[in-house]
Amino acid sequence: MSKEEKFIQLIKENEGIIYKITRIYTNNESDLKDLYQEVVYQLWKGYDGFRGEAKVSTWMYRISLNTALFHTKQSKKNGHRVGLDKIVLIQENYDPVLEERLAIMYQHIKALNDLEKGIILLFLEGKKHEEIAEITGITATNVGTRIGRIKQKLKETIKS
Repeated sequence: MSKEEKFIQLIKENEGIIYKITRIYTNNESDLKDLYQEVVYQLWKGYDGFRGEAKVSTWMYRISLNTALFHTKQSKKNGHRVGLDKIVLIQENYDPVLEERLAIMYQHIKALNDLEKGIILLFLEGKKHEEIAEITGITATNVGTRIGRIKQKLKETIKS
């Protein structure tokens, strides 16, 4: 299998990671696609340097988060854009109540600062504090403290 084929397979197997991060750090479908493409490009650039010392998912989360943070910073410099792409997808087992709750949760998560968004996203993915620390570059103890504070902040904002 060629290098390109291995990379494409890796992306296909882990595209959920990229999608979740791009969804949290963007406000419309167009920006999501742009950021997704940029993340894949950055993963490709770093693919030769991946030595397998960390899990593939950890490596992908780290690059995806760093790319999303950079993209967010660049977007703030370039001004605010408004998307017109509120698309409703019809799915099997569609639960409108669950979808509404998820939309509310994502809305409140998007209001968090950039680091908090990344931490809570990784936490919701079931990542351990040590892995979150490795991805974000902060200590595991600090991760635990921040998760507690983020949960409290989300509880307060969702109730009001």
